[in-house]
Parts: sequence; C-alpha cells; structure tokens
Amino acid sequence: MARDPDEGGAFVFDLVDDEVADLEAPLAPSGADGEGDPYGAEPAPGATLPGALGRRLRVLAPVAAVLAVVVGTGFAVDGVRDGTRMERMRDARGGVADVTSPLRETWEWDGRVGPSGSAGEGSWNEVAVLGGLLAFQSGEDLVALDPATGDEAWRLRLGEDPECGPQGSVGWDEAVTQELVCLAGAGPDRVAVVVGPEGAASAERTLGAADARWYGAARPGPDGTVLRAERVGPEPPPGANDGECISPGDCIGTVEVGRGVRLRAEDAVTGEERWSVTVPFSPTRADQCTNWYATHWDGSRNVMDLDDMVDDDGFGARITDHVVQLYGCGVESAITSDGVLLGTESEPGARSVASLRAGGYLLHEFDGAINSILYDADGRLVGEINGYVLEPTAVDGSGPETLLASGELGGTVRSFARDGTPRWDVAIPGDMQVFLAQAGGAAIFQTGEGRVRALDLATGTERWTWDPAEPDDAFPNDLYVPRAFTDGESVLLAVETSSGGKGLVALDVVSGQVAWEQYGLDRSAADNVARAGAGLVAVDGNLLEVAPDGVRGLG
Repeated sequence: MARDPDEGGAFVFDLVDDEVADLEAPLAPSGADGEGDPYGAEPAPGATLPGALGRRLRVLAPVAAVLAVVVGTGFAVDGVRDGTRMERMRDARGGVADVTSPLRETWEWDGRVGPSGSAGEGSWNEVAVLGGLLAFQSGEDLVALDPATGDEAWRLRLGEDPECGPQGSVGWDEAVTQELVCLAGAGPDRVAVVVGPEGAASAERTLGAADARWYGAARPGPDGTVLRAERVGPEPPPGANDGECISPGDCIGTVEVGRGVRLRAEDAVTGEERWSVTVPFSPTRADQCTNWYATHWDGSRNVMDLDDMVDDDGFGARITDHVVQLYGCGVESAITSDGVLLGTESEPGARSVASLRAGGYLLHEFDGAINSILYDADGRLVGEINGYVLEPTAVDGSGPETLLASGELGGTVRSFARDGTPRWDVAIPGDMQVFLAQAGGAAIFQTGEGRVRALDLATGTERWTWDPAEPDDAFPNDLYVPRAFTDGESVLLAVETSSGGKGLVALDVVSGQVAWEQYGLDRSAADNVARAGAGLVAVDGNLLEVAPDGVRGLG
C-alpha cells in the first residue's frame, strides 16, 4: 500500500511478501575459488543472482517497475521493456538475456565433461539442454548444472560403461530435450533408465540378451526410447560385388548387393515396441563402403583392415533429439523420432538430413547441383528448393520464420517461408556460408568473402555490412563464424580463424556497429572467453562455455 507523502515529498510504498525474508542477505561469491568476484569488487555485468533470491527478485522487478511508473520515474518503461525482452530470449534458440557489454566469467565448474570411455566419436564434448539445465555425462555420472549459478542441480550415478542420449556436440547441435535415456552395465546386466529435468530416474529395466540377439545392440534414443539395429536379409553370394579400395580415398567399382538395416524403437521403461523400420540396401560406390567410421552401432571401435577396406556389413549412426542419421554401406539414410524414413530417393553418400529447430526436417542432396527438400514434423514432403537452404542459429522472435538459400550459381541470397514459398532474392558478392541470426527484423549471415551482412526480412534490402578487416585488422579475411547468439539488441558472433584463433564480436542489430570484441586463448587474460576444445551454448538465457575439463558461465 502507499503512505501519504509530506508536502512536496514522494510517495512511499510498503511491499509485503511473506516469502521474501532474506532480501538483504549477502550475494553468493561469483569467483571460481569462492572468494568473490575475480574481476573486482563489482558484480560481473549481466551476472544472475543466486538461488531463491534471484528468483524472487525476478518476480518483484516488474512490480517495482510498475510502481515507478505511478510516481513518474521515466526509466521504468525502458526497464519493463528490457525485462520482457530478456525473459523472451530465455526460450529463444540461441537466445541470451544480455550481451550488450563484454563478458566475464561469473562461475566455473571443474570436472570431466564426457564419459570415461568414448562410446562414439566426439562424445567427450556432447551435452543436452534438459529442461532449463545443462546436462552431460561426467565419467560414470550424469550431471546437471544450473546455468545461472553453476551449482550442481543434481548428480546421478550411472554405473559401468554408461551411455546417455540424446546429446549433441556443444556449439553445433546440442540436444534440447525433456528426458534422457541412460544405459549402463555390462552384458546381461545392462539396464536402461529414463531421467527427467528434476534428476529423478525411472525404475531400471534390464535389457535382455534375447532381445539383443533378435533385434541388435541397444543405444539410447530420442523421446524416451531405446533403439536397436542390425543388418537383415540374406548374405551376398561370393563374388557378387566388384568394389575394391587401395586406400579410403582410392576405390573403384560398386557394391551392388548387400543387406538392409532394421531399426527398432522400444519404450525405455516398458520395453514395448513403438515403431520399427527397415532401411533397404542401395547399390553404392565402393568409396562409400570403406570402413572409415570410427565406431560401429554396437559401440565397438573400428579396426581398418588394409587387405580388405570394403566393409559391406558395418554401420553406425548419429542419434540426435529428432533424427537418427544412419551411415554404412548402402543404407545411408535418416529416420525421424517417430520412425519415418527420409531420403531414400537419392544415392547413398549424396545426402544429409537435419531436423529444423522450429519443427520439421531439411534434406540436402549433393548430386551435381545442390538441392534442398523440406518435410514437416510428421515427415511429409512440404517443398523443394534449388540451392543450399539454411535456418538461423539464433532467433529473437522478430519477423516471420525465415529460411535462406544461396543461389544455384552463387552470388545470390534467396528468402523462403518455412513451407518453401519464395519471398525475395538479392544479389550479393560471394556465397552465403552461414545463416547466423534472425534478429531485429533482419536476416544476418556470413558470406564466403568473410563479411557479415544484414538484409531486411520483409524486403531483402541491405541494412548493413560488417567487414572484419575494416577498420582494424584484429581478424583476417579468413575469419569464420560458425555460431551466433542474440539478446534482441546485439548479435554475438563466435568467431574462428584458420590459424586457430577464437573470440567474440558483438554487433548492434540495427546499425551493424561493433559494440565490443574479445579474443584470445589465454585463460589468464581477463577479457578471454575461449579456450582450446571449448564451445558455447545458450541455456535459459545464459551463455556457457563448455570444454572437456569444465564449464564456465559468461555474463
């Protein structure tokens, strides 16, 4: 309620909240050693208040802003708008609450990121966004971190030889899911559990040896499933194939006859079959049948046989939160999390399928010319576009959902609706390499010549261009931007160079002007935000750097 002011005085409001009894408690230290902020006495810009205090202030902040409007304080309107924008960015793909100023380390978690034994190539750097937490294997444990504080929300002991999924390589395709399936144990004692955002695990289900013999080895799948796969069909007769390889890149002939692969998804808790699909074998060039991949489906490591490099029976898969990318001689295909088989029309080795974060799937065909095929979330054909289609790595919710495509001969960027309906096309110098962000009503992308350009989402007219070689040469023209983040006001570019340099550059989404930049690999430098083997990921509006030896919060 409000107390009447003295003459010429200000209104005074009493805020009563029975739950907020500790608002004057000191803030938790943000330094890695627990001794306070390592960058000085002031809190790091953008740092999130810890625990219940942070949550309560997030609730009280809008109330305070409204009260400030009542008494005529002009800053409150902007404060409400900023608060609304920051909250919106917490749920946006690649969204970060605030990147308007240089970043500092706000917390650090030291420990192994990845399983003790690699179950697949690159699994040491795989994570999942589980609810609003960052989850990953750490040795034989499954760990979930609060992205605002770095505190362990929970830790779950898995057991011997664990494998959890779906996960994805941080900085590229980290999984976003509401549950993880974890397998652990050896031989007949191997079990499956499902883990939710609160860290509660389902009852263990033993994976029977009979099922393994009948359906194949088990691996964690999307949507609370266990996946099993094996080659099926008659063995090819001797001499049926004339393909041979002297080295992985020096092959002749074709593998004409082979066996398909049956993929089965079963409920991880009950063991009941949800769906089953058989990928038929397709005749394949011998160079697509070499034993080049490092890990087979059953987790065994590949051993290259120099006397017989053609492997017409081995296969593996990359399992993400929406699609299973199956690879192997004659069966290179993709299966959605609902069991829909995609991309069997084109030749193996000439296609790739990715799930679109806004829903649906995108298939790229590489057969002379590049072609892109759009599917909806149920795997139904939506449309076909000539050229290489991309979706943005970060969005702020402005403008209609947009896909971009490079022209067939390069030098052109074309805009499409998600159903493939064309909107506009614009001539530009160089090919589009990465669709970085859809922010501030603009499509922001990098070209092959190294420049970052912003085109108006509605018309395609150019808004601005950033050339990393001008006005300073901190980054050479070989700069590559694999990933971007946005807070709706700035677009944050994670940049790399061919010499191994890494850094961050923040550009104003309206003008394209450099707001700030940080680069370097020396962790002792105060302005450094990159280290070898690290990748960046946004979780609940927080920017995190994940490396094989730990995780840092940046704010």
